[in-house]
Amino acid sequence: MVGFPTHPHRGIETVTYILEGTVRHRDSLGNSGVIGPGDVQWMTSGRGILHEETPTRGPDGLIRGFQLWVNLPAAEKMGAPRYQEIPAASIPILQRDGAQVRVVAGAYEGMAGPVTEIAARPVYVDVGLEAGATFELALPEGHTACAYVFEGGGDFGINTGDAGTQVRATQLIVFEAGDSLAVRAAPEGGVRFVLMAGAPFGEPIVPYGPFVMNTEDEIRQALADLRNGTFVTESAI
Repeated sequence: MVGFPTHPHRGIETVTYILEGTVRHRDSLGNSGVIGPGDVQWMTSGRGILHEETPTRGPDGLIRGFQLWVNLPAAEKMGAPRYQEIPAASIPILQRDGAQVRVVAGAYEGMAGPVTEIAARPVYVDVGLEAGATFELALPEGHTACAYVFEGGGDFGINTGDAGTQVRATQLIVFEAGDSLAVRAAPEGGVRFVLMAGAPFGEPIVPYGPFVMNTEDEIRQALADLRNGTFVTESAI
């Protein structure tokens, strides 16, 4: 099987965003489908889910996209798994003054993304700016933020008056604490990036392969559950 055969997750959420090509998904909850350009898959693994992902190249012979892992707080790591598939048509888009902003989660200029009920209260937006165009976003209080530039480049700053840092594809910038973000695209070529922000939980993190828990004992328990067949407690009938 080409791609990622059946594998487990516990304690996290996986966010898959496709730009080009497709990804076929199937999981132990009985969900099955294909996401394509502009679609998003937001899967909450909770106490345990098994899934498989099979990518397929698009007409141009490419597959492009991102997968972000979002941590869950300790109180929700052993909660029920959940799956959300968001078609491109349901993701709001703002086009203005040389900017195109797709809002997957969080809010921008009064537009709310379709992904909801996530513990980290995330902001997840895909931003494209024409040459010299600007973008500003007020961040929720206490959120940490980063941006991954995958086309072009520009100046990225946190807080009003910040001169900003030049960032070009393909680079990730992690911002210092602040309450607003400002971006100006390069004078030639513009820029496109995904901006991600979320509320920190302030808890210990112990990652191990497809699991992200709070203690080593919890990791050992996840492995034991896999071995004895008790990892998945919700499954398709």
